[in-house]
Amino acid sequence: MIRSQIAVLTGDLVASTRQTTDRVDEAMQILRQVADQIATWHSPPHDTRFTRFRGDGWQLLLADPGLALRAAVVLQGRLGALGLESRISIGIAPAETLGTTDLSDAAGKAFELSGQGLDKMADTYRIAIAGPSVTEADAMIADLLGERMGRWTAAQAEAAALQLASPERIITLNQIGKILGISPQAVNDRVRGAGCATIASVLRRWEVLKRRDTRDPAP
Repeated sequence: MIRSQIAVLTGDLVASTRQTTDRVDEAMQILRQVADQIATWHSPPHDTRFTRFRGDGWQLLLADPGLALRAAVVLQGRLGALGLESRISIGIAPAETLGTTDLSDAAGKAFELSGQGLDKMADTYRIAIAGPSVTEADAMIADLLGERMGRWTAAQAEAAALQLASPERIITLNQIGKILGISPQAVNDRVRGAGCATIASVLRRWEVLKRRDTRDPAP
């Protein structure tokens, strides 16, 4: 059965060979936790079917392609809080099957584009995006987001991942401060340093545009 316009995110940890097995396992557990959170962004919630590949590789799907960039940013932020990074390739297209028990035997254009995009990514890039409805502007936004996140400190990444972790509302400085055990002013310093206000604005506008585009994809 062909499922139209899903987003598939495929990634692998950067410089994973320099990390211990326990460290890589911790990173994968964090990614799985974020994937469960992302599932609740859909209405109704939709399983992302997070799947780990080849030790340091992973993949998940989004029923709503408009959530793809936010998902990439939050996933990267949570890893950044650990001092780690992942390359992330997004494919937006139809899928033939979502697999049986996980995504290891899933198939379709979205999966092909996502996997091919990761294979082509330079080591210095962190987000790539491709698909029939994806424009050059979308690719440039992904490049800029990747470059901006590459300059986050671990503390900024942690705070940014929390503030950007909902497409429906902005989590307050007080709420983030309680989670991190720091003052709202300290949170403000971190999210300002991370450029969260601009990133949040870009993500909100991109989500509106992409949802409109994928409801009526170009032939």
